[in-house]
Amino acid sequence: MLTRMERAAKLNNCTIDDGFWSYYVDLVCNTVVPLQEKIFNDEAADTEKSHALDNFRLAAGEKSGSFYGMLFQDSDVYKWLEAAAYALQNRPDAALEQRCDAVIGLICRAQEEDGYLNTYFTLERPNDKWTNLLEGHELYCAGHMIEAACAYFEVTGKNALLQAACRLADHIDRRFGPGKTAGIPGHEEIELALLRLWRVTGEKRYLDLAAYFVNMRGQDPAFFEKEAQKRSWDYFGMDPKDTEYNQSHRPVRRQTEAVGHSVRAMYLYTAMADLAAETNDRSLYDACVRLYENVTGQKMYVTGGVGSTVHGEAFTAAYDLPNDSAYAETCAAVGLVFFARKMLQISPKGTYADVMERCLYNGVLSGMQRSGDRFFYVNPLEAVQGLSGQARPYSHVLLRRPRWYTCACCPPNLARLIGSLGRYAWGEGEDTVYAHLLLGGEYRAENGAVIGVQSAYPWQGQVSFCIRALPENQAELPFTLAVHIPSWCSAFSLCVNGEKAAFPVRDGYCYIARTWRRGDRVDLHLQIEPRRVYANAHVRADAGCVCLSRGPLIYCFEACDNGEELHCLRLPRSAAVSECTKDDPVLGRYIELDLPGFRVSGGEALYSFAPPQAGSCTLRALPYYLWSNRAPGSMRVWLLETGERPQNDGV
Repeated sequence: MLTRMERAAKLNNCTIDDGFWSYYVDLVCNTVVPLQEKIFNDEAADTEKSHALDNFRLAAGEKSGSFYGMLFQDSDVYKWLEAAAYALQNRPDAALEQRCDAVIGLICRAQEEDGYLNTYFTLERPNDKWTNLLEGHELYCAGHMIEAACAYFEVTGKNALLQAACRLADHIDRRFGPGKTAGIPGHEEIELALLRLWRVTGEKRYLDLAAYFVNMRGQDPAFFEKEAQKRSWDYFGMDPKDTEYNQSHRPVRRQTEAVGHSVRAMYLYTAMADLAAETNDRSLYDACVRLYENVTGQKMYVTGGVGSTVHGEAFTAAYDLPNDSAYAETCAAVGLVFFARKMLQISPKGTYADVMERCLYNGVLSGMQRSGDRFFYVNPLEAVQGLSGQARPYSHVLLRRPRWYTCACCPPNLARLIGSLGRYAWGEGEDTVYAHLLLGGEYRAENGAVIGVQSAYPWQGQVSFCIRALPENQAELPFTLAVHIPSWCSAFSLCVNGEKAAFPVRDGYCYIARTWRRGDRVDLHLQIEPRRVYANAHVRADAGCVCLSRGPLIYCFEACDNGEELHCLRLPRSAAVSECTKDDPVLGRYIELDLPGFRVSGGEALYSFAPPQAGSCTLRALPYYLWSNRAPGSMRVWLLETGERPQNDGV
């Protein structure tokens, strides 16, 4: 039997006070959430119009005009509300809560009498509801509304939005399910949202409906084609025969390879893992394991990005990971964090925590300017001045983060993830407290123990855990503290109350089982040093190349530090890497990696019989998440590696 071995921490039990992540938690609270609120009200200067809140005012009959934006514009507001809820948990703000309540009131007034809620269809196609599940995103928007409602209720205790979410879920349940209308979402999301609603309300119908949507996917691969034949309209012009695009090509338990739209896939796999845990479904879990191994073993960038092609924002073939045309949507990296976190709950293994960490520190965080007011949709591993954003194969790759998008799914998605970081950092089993991410702060365990953490991570490897409190009238408490030891770490040491100690390490976790007393302290030291990373030989784009890492961070080379034409740089295999701590007014404090290399150059002729010349230079690398925060310019993660310096060095 499959059992849930671990459960995510309650957000109100987590406090983040971390030298690295507190900056970004505060940034979300103080900059990102207020900025996005202004954007949704069309009040932000020099920013693309959103009209998202006005759509709700129109649907509520409180304003005249026409719907504006993508047909799933509602979901931007819902994700923002979810992020705002977490902001209220992290940094209480009475004024923000009041404004959220006002937005919630508006959403409730826009909801129709039967529970239906979608401003696009209410305003533009009232007679076409539920006729285009392939493109309509009705279930997708409903999912994000439900997640926002659950989050706001969990943080504030207010249930107005939760009641509206239940009315919407009940409306959907009356329409879809066994013996009712057949249907599956064209963009997965409702599945994982219903599972969350089931846990919040205890209403089993929501669990059953989530299971229905998961289990129905792929049972009839021609479902969307049949649907298209019945209607007389479309929106995007999607090909209903492309069943891999939305993972409806075969039943989910028979899927073995990640295909199609990467965000859709991540949301589906997250729901599958969650459902497997809730229903003890071994076959569903086995499918999740296969899909996870396929994604992370063959189709994931070194930054944690997934979805390598702009065409369909999708997965392609195994090991097809181009750098200069990479898509690696921010939402897809966020989704991979979701998926890995759900897999941890079933089986606490380091591989899942490793991927969470890789995504968070690299492919997720790169999606936001350090100032919090600009965002990447696409996260390439190479950008080229004069080509990226201009030439057709690279037109989607930008050198500078835009302020906003017509399709603005990524910015609020990133905000809600960072805002709820505590749920990913901590978890609990029957007698075990899991530290999945090495974040500073405090965790109040369900057994009554309060665990404080001081962390110099990711710049240094010192992390200390201290038992700050135990249940009242208890002098000691037996339990296990399981600390994730990242796979990049070649060596670590542990001290308990100042004395060296050894505890078993299983599946990437060090299990510290003892009877704890107040004031007990565990000091963990991880060996952090620059390391060279090499791609599998099947990855054509990285053949002969190397990239640099330090701890959980992947590094890149920017034109700001190395000049343009980064493809001319060469990194000798024997070159020693030095570390330099930087305090930059834009980039903040970070560790730069410097090493001797060389730059090749040639004559003016397009082709020549003369070999290129090589001149010595110093190569400077900074963490990937920080790129494009200064002047726009070229960037490269992977450099060609040479065995030794050429004989004509300096010529």
